[in-house]
Amino acid sequence: MTFGRYCRIAIVPLAAAAGLFSVTTAKHDPIWAFGGGSTLGGIAELGAGWSLVGAGLLFWSRHPQNRFGPLFAVAGFAWFLPEWSNPGVGTALGFTLGLVGLVACTPLFAHAALAYPTGRLRSRVDVAVVASSYAGALILLGLLPTTVFDPKGAGCFQCPQNLALTRGDLELFEAFNRYGLWIGIGWLLALCVLLAWRLVRAAQAAVVVAVALVPAIVYVALVTWEFQRSLARGILGNDSFDQGVWRLEALALGAFALAVVGGLVRDRQARASLARLVVELGEMPRPGAVRDALALTLGDPRLELAYRRPDTGRYVDGLGHLVDIRPDRGQAVTPLLRGDVTVAALVHDAHLSDEPGLLQEVLAAARIAVENEQLQAEVRAQLEDLRASRARIVETGDAERRRLERDLHDGAQQLLVALFYDLRVAQARVEADADSELMTLLLSAGEKAQTALGDLRELAHGIYPAILAEAGLAAALETLADEAPLPVELGNVTLERYSEPVEAAAYRTVVEGIHDAAEREATFVSVDVGREEGRVIVTLRDDGAARTSPLVHLADRIGALGGSLEVGETTLRAVVPCA
Repeated sequence: MTFGRYCRIAIVPLAAAAGLFSVTTAKHDPIWAFGGGSTLGGIAELGAGWSLVGAGLLFWSRHPQNRFGPLFAVAGFAWFLPEWSNPGVGTALGFTLGLVGLVACTPLFAHAALAYPTGRLRSRVDVAVVASSYAGALILLGLLPTTVFDPKGAGCFQCPQNLALTRGDLELFEAFNRYGLWIGIGWLLALCVLLAWRLVRAAQAAVVVAVALVPAIVYVALVTWEFQRSLARGILGNDSFDQGVWRLEALALGAFALAVVGGLVRDRQARASLARLVVELGEMPRPGAVRDALALTLGDPRLELAYRRPDTGRYVDGLGHLVDIRPDRGQAVTPLLRGDVTVAALVHDAHLSDEPGLLQEVLAAARIAVENEQLQAEVRAQLEDLRASRARIVETGDAERRRLERDLHDGAQQLLVALFYDLRVAQARVEADADSELMTLLLSAGEKAQTALGDLRELAHGIYPAILAEAGLAAALETLADEAPLPVELGNVTLERYSEPVEAAAYRTVVEGIHDAAEREATFVSVDVGREEGRVIVTLRDDGAARTSPLVHLADRIGALGGSLEVGETTLRAVVPCA
């Protein structure tokens, strides 16, 4: 059994005794009691103190290395101390502790609230304000006034002896209290500001923390109000109105303790989900299922799991697609390491960083599945790179064909046209001179130039038809149908424009299909082109002999764009993504 467990076991009867002692003291002399002598006051006093101690011990047992649990339990004990400043306490030690710890609960509780749930203060400002609150509560309003407070000199003959008394000085006692209250209002307001700022930040990510901070702010605000009302008296009062405020403070403390227990219940549920996560991840889940399982376990629907590619250093998701791991507002990034090498990154709600134990347990349980999916994601990313490379090759080829078509049209074709014109001029002059032999030679040259011009135009059109880029797929198919070696029936052909690679692939499918049908002695070809769910679908049918060619080059072209080609005996169907 560890020392911490011995402490937790010992605290239980001590807390029970301290609470009962406080309530008994209040009933013995209700006039001086902070909670009053009523049953309601006793319930409020015991409920607040015991809830703080109980929630602190429960948190301590779940998180032994976290300082929040012990701090919260001590705040529960400090809640009972003001009641011990009652003359009816009966013991000098208890009376002295009650005077020194009159407002000790407030800095202890505020410290715990600011440190919840990690047990650590987050900034130097937090440390400075909390340290000031301890000094103001325990020294200015606790120890210093106690050292000059003589109960008998103040007329309290039934009060026990003050063990911390050095010399009785009622004026100095009142001065210490008055200045202590003024300074106390200052550090209480600073605590309220810090808690409110923490609430604003937590409301965007840590819902559990935000729920706990609301009653914490209410409690500190009530204490601030109590200090302000006590300025006129120069000492903390305990009249009927003050007792009502005291009960409201007890309610706020109980609400905070309940929120802490609620957070522990959520933590327990998360660990139960962790057990289910281990089972689910052992079933070799589908791509992306690791991310879904982690999001469900950690209760973070925005969670993203990205895998680092060792060759490029970039991140991809479970499907191999590139992702950006820069966190949005209210998010944080936790790297997943294999040794000293980052293999993945988890983008999650920032409040999960406040629960590092849970986060690390979940990541440890998912480590094998994460590493397995990281390897699969790397393979998918490589396939994605290959597909992109094939698409770039096709696009580069189409661009080169368009360049050749332009060069042939603007260069060789224009030269042939000029040559043909010059031959016609020469033919006219020779005809006038009646040179039959030269006339025959010029006619032959003109016919050859005309033939070459026609062949060149056909070649340029076959490389990449200009009408496809200028007027679109539907117009290009109409021109193709007019020039085809067999009748082509254009059925439903979409008039929508698509990207150049998509239109080129669809056009090339029709061209190859017509040529293949002609080689199989078909008498007609029907063509349909439509769009369906982000895909262009090209369908060709003919009545020729059974197809034997697999049209591999066409399948490769369409596959490079992420599409597919179905080759039948007399049918051809190409599906090209166009989204």
